[in-house]
Amino acid sequence: MNRKTLSILLLLVMLITVALTACQPKAEEAAPAEESAPAEEAAPAEEAAPAEEAAPAEEAAPAEEAAPAEEAPAEEPMVMGVKLSDLAGTTITFWHVWGSGAPSEGMAAVVEQFNATNEYGITVEALDQGRYGDVEDAMNAAIQSGDLPNVVVGYTNALAGWYDVGVITDLQPYVDDPAVGLSADEIADFYAGAFGAGVVADGARIGLPLSQSTNVIFYNQTWAKELGFDAPPANAAEFKEQACAAAEANANDDDPDNDGTGGLVLYTGASNVMSWVFAFGDDGLTEDGSAYDFTSPAVQDVATFLKDLWDSGCAFATESYPNPEFATRKALFTMSSTAGIPYQLAAFEEAGVADEWGFIPFVGPDGNQAVNAFGQYVAVVNTTPEQNLAAWLFLKYFTSPEAQATWINASAYYPVRQSANDLLKDYAAEHPQWLTGLDLLAVGHSEPTKASWGSVRRAVQDAFDAIIQGDAADIPTYLEELNNTAAELMAEIEG
Repeated sequence: MNRKTLSILLLLVMLITVALTACQPKAEEAAPAEESAPAEEAAPAEEAAPAEEAAPAEEAAPAEEAAPAEEAPAEEPMVMGVKLSDLAGTTITFWHVWGSGAPSEGMAAVVEQFNATNEYGITVEALDQGRYGDVEDAMNAAIQSGDLPNVVVGYTNALAGWYDVGVITDLQPYVDDPAVGLSADEIADFYAGAFGAGVVADGARIGLPLSQSTNVIFYNQTWAKELGFDAPPANAAEFKEQACAAAEANANDDDPDNDGTGGLVLYTGASNVMSWVFAFGDDGLTEDGSAYDFTSPAVQDVATFLKDLWDSGCAFATESYPNPEFATRKALFTMSSTAGIPYQLAAFEEAGVADEWGFIPFVGPDGNQAVNAFGQYVAVVNTTPEQNLAAWLFLKYFTSPEAQATWINASAYYPVRQSANDLLKDYAAEHPQWLTGLDLLAVGHSEPTKASWGSVRRAVQDAFDAIIQGDAADIPTYLEELNNTAAELMAEIEG
């Protein structure tokens, strides 16, 4: 083959190879390009692939979770230097005057409830000591021997005397204590007159009332209406009018046995005299309360009023309690404690009389109303700090509404806490006279809280006995003599 023919053959092979190569498919087809962004908008930069997360360094073992710190127990409050937990096993003695009848059962029930339910482990032993005078004698003897109770009942003047010689504890710090004291609402729940009467001039609280009664006027509503009076007397003048009308009715009827009766049974005990003094706008004390004053115009008006009733034949006296006279229409009015309800009901039953009757307040010349409020006060005797605190906790319990309801249902007294009335609705419904007396607590006044009052009140009775039996013109003289006697007794007893 010549050189020319060989060259032609090589050229043909190269052409066939190129043609065959053009006819083969591409190994990897490119994806269609995205539409170009408008010229003015720059194409976004290609998003970089996220870098592969670096393997974390070897993770340190978590620190062991610390257990929560144990809370320290709350510090137990101290009350007068005593921890409440220290009271477990404490026994206190309570000298009282309710040793018979329903009141005795009520007292036992309250003490039993406290002993069974108090959280402190306190036990109260209640011991009857007889009458109030017996309690005073026993306390005075115990002061000498040192064999004292922890809680004692007494009139406020007796408590004041024992406080003056350091035997009685001031309860005000206990009342104010944040752990065991009385809240503002609890204090407001007490009847103000009863709660305040346990405080003496220096501000010390010498006693707490367990209950209260009032000296009121018993009034025969049925007989008054028959005499022409549709309402009780609203002032002293109307009182005299009704009393004299009743006396006149008895003097002019066909029964000679009731002549000289009919109006007010007048007994000049200090409880009755002071009731009239309160209604006439005084309290028998100087303006600052530091001394007695029975020469004020109000006390002279009381003496004149009672003397006039007597001299007019509109008041008379009885030899004993006037329950029979009141039940048999020999008296339109008598003066008595509300605690006398059971005895008066018994007198009506015995007489077979069904008159309606109830309580009314003492009234003054201008219509002022008042009753003489008596609290059944108890005091804490200074012994040990633990026993003093235990005694306070018992008294606080006794004044709770629930304990009050137990006590009132048995004793027929009135509660010292207003909220207790909600628990006494059944008792009130069964004893309508008791209910009328409940409303009179709002006008209650208390006799002087002075250690000398026990002696002075006897002098008051003596002076008013003399006034009733003497000449009206001598009233100023009798009252001046009473004032002098009261001053002497105060100086002798209180120093």
